Amino acid sequence: MMGGVFLEVVVGVRPYVLLSVAMSVDGFIDDASGAPLALSNEADFDRVDEVRAGCDAILVGAGTVRADDPRLLVRSDARRAERVRRGLGATPLKVTLTRNGDLDPAARFFTLGDVEKLVYAASPSVERARASLAGVATVVDAGDPLDLTAVLTDLAARGVRRLMVEGGGEIHTLFLSAGLADELHLVIAPFFVGDPAAPRFTGTGPFPHGPDNRMHLAETRQIGDVVLLRYLPKPVHENGAKRASAGAPGQGETDRRWLEYAIELSRRCPTSTTAFAVGAVVVDGEGTVLATGHSRESDPLDHAEEAALAKIPADDPRLATATLYTSLEPCTTRASRPRGCTELTLAAGIPRVVFAWREPSLFADCTGAETLSAAGVEVVEVSDLAAEARQVNAHLFPG
Repeated sequence: MMGGVFLEVVVGVRPYVLLSVAMSVDGFIDDASGAPLALSNEADFDRVDEVRAGCDAILVGAGTVRADDPRLLVRSDARRAERVRRGLGATPLKVTLTRNGDLDPAARFFTLGDVEKLVYAASPSVERARASLAGVATVVDAGDPLDLTAVLTDLAARGVRRLMVEGGGEIHTLFLSAGLADELHLVIAPFFVGDPAAPRFTGTGPFPHGPDNRMHLAETRQIGDVVLLRYLPKPVHENGAKRASAGAPGQGETDRRWLEYAIELSRRCPTSTTAFAVGAVVVDGEGTVLATGHSRESDPLDHAEEAALAKIPADDPRLATATLYTSLEPCTTRASRPRGCTELTLAAGIPRVVFAWREPSLFADCTGAETLSAAGVEVVEVSDLAAEARQVNAHLFPG
């Protein structure tokens, strides 16, 4: 379908899944001593706390609950207060998966934090888990074997839009091998463990992202003596939570995942009271990321689409098959610079644009979708993600 605006029809929506892990140079996430191993530093702990505060739920495996007794709370008073101001709980929901129901109700996972605790148990262990965790957690039958897609679908039905997965190794393996990770935050500590008895980041599995299907490295960041690598696995179609687009059958799942990543990018924008926070990503027809951008990325006047397109050579032939994903409808007029993002998109020759939120007439009147469509660009509006894109800009709409 060319030159038309249509609404994506979504079935079986799942959360945006962000995996977070710290490991040694040789790939271990702990040692075999039984004592916690510090793989990161205070600056990175604060970064993780910021990511937690922006999520709706945090998931760890039952083995992590038993071995590490994690609190899984937002540490910062200011971040907890900001969540409450937005009408959320002070800390995200806590989620764990268990095959055998062996969980201690006295663990800090259950006793700390005035927030719901969810336990997804394999069918044979559901009754055991419900008996031992009565009054401290909600136990959900997750099938036999554990059905990860069903877990994500259930979380979405409970209002979870952003899920942070913090391990351990078996859990990371499950998500990555199933193609259910949308973003991977990998922190490398500057030392070796060297103990074959110690747990690794992942085990073996049929990972979809091998040498012939490489992940996109979206960011590298030095944080003291550790380094953060932020990867974007290419979207993988799921069998259990299929999505369909009324205008482009089979495209809906891929569109949704990239658009959710654009919304993730918008969370990186410096705060402004006179401009929207927007994220954008340009992806070619083979699923390769050509560029990403967000508002005010390198200049206070930057728009997200502008920042992304500026990174791509104008003669790059991949633009002819590319899709621009943006959390906000591309602007048509702007006071800060002579060319709006709609004009820049047309000049780049991009044939397809997917966005979440129609631009409100707060700073200017926008007809980006209609202008692009009239010029022959395929435009897809995924309006069920509009609330998420708007939430990033909630400070612009007080009360």
